[in-house]
Amino acid sequence: MSQDIHRITQATLDKLREEYHHLTTVGRTDIARVIEAARSLGDLSENGDYHAAKDEQGKMEARIRQIDAVIRNHEIVERDDETDEVRHASIVTVLYAGDSDEDAQDFFIGSIEEKPEGILVASPNSPLGSALLGRRVGDTVSYEAPNGTLEVTIVGLR
Repeated sequence: MSQDIHRITQATLDKLREEYHHLTTVGRTDIARVIEAARSLGDLSENGDYHAAKDEQGKMEARIRQIDAVIRNHEIVERDDETDEVRHASIVTVLYAGDSDEDAQDFFIGSIEEKPEGILVASPNSPLGSALLGRRVGDTVSYEAPNGTLEVTIVGLR
């Protein structure tokens, strides 16, 4: 497992702890019941219910490990709604060089665990995220992407 430090807010940590508790108690009990019921149907080699339940169990255990890694290796950061600089948990609207205004994109700067619905995430450690941190509306920054250097202008911050 990765030993990266996950920078998250206290609210996200609380939410993750709650999800972890639910998955390791209710979730595991529920999936065990489903597996047992599917097992009782007979031949496991051709039992679609059994294989689907085992697949679901694997996904749930992967999520449990993912949450555990975040809980074990986290740093609490606080949102700063009073700043005009890009910080952790900011939503930044950027415009790529050469694009028109209607092509502007929103990025949430932070952990995928904190991602607002419908907004792309840029980790603070990613090339884009690190280039944006500490910058202000109107600033233009460059960062290295797999296909070369890209340039964006910050056109909004919330």
